[in-house]
Amino acid sequence: MTEITNERKDRDPKARWYVVHTYSGHENKVKTTMELMVKNQGMEDLVQEIEVPTEEVVEDKEGSDKVKEVKLYPSYVLVKMIMTDESWYLVRNTRGVTGFLGPASNPIPLTKEEEASLGVKDKSSIEYNYEIGDTVKITNGPFNDFIGEIESINEEKEEIGVFISMFGRETKLELKYDQVEKM
Repeated sequence: MTEITNERKDRDPKARWYVVHTYSGHENKVKTTMELMVKNQGMEDLVQEIEVPTEEVVEDKEGSDKVKEVKLYPSYVLVKMIMTDESWYLVRNTRGVTGFLGPASNPIPLTKEEEASLGVKDKSSIEYNYEIGDTVKITNGPFNDFIGEIESINEEKEEIGVFISMFGRETKLELKYDQVEKM
């Protein structure tokens, strides 16, 4: 155990993304519990972000379209953190967590390529200049290549409301800033 402790202290203190395995169906509960534990223990500087990657899927229910949010990676939660003994212990001992991806006591951070393919980005570096009425093209997700018009902007959540034409009628989607590009 001493080797692992020393190895962790020698790591670069910059926050990295790690994959945490959870019980099936407990992803959102794990995220909420972990966020509470981080706040209660004052560890916001060590455990910075917790994500459950989802995407919106359109289902045809009895002739009407319903947009449903589906987990991209069931049983997994992504955590951006600085790996220390304390942060490892907090995450590992959150109710519903079965462990980190990687060898038992030595979690492996995601590479930059893996982060990009999973859709996690450093939020502080994302800057967009959208305005209501702008025409945008959807760049990823089930509505890839659809073109729509911005109807609303939620800066706090970094989301925009976009109307697209689908099956001959206007449908509003809530999309993240990085899911669209200006036309």
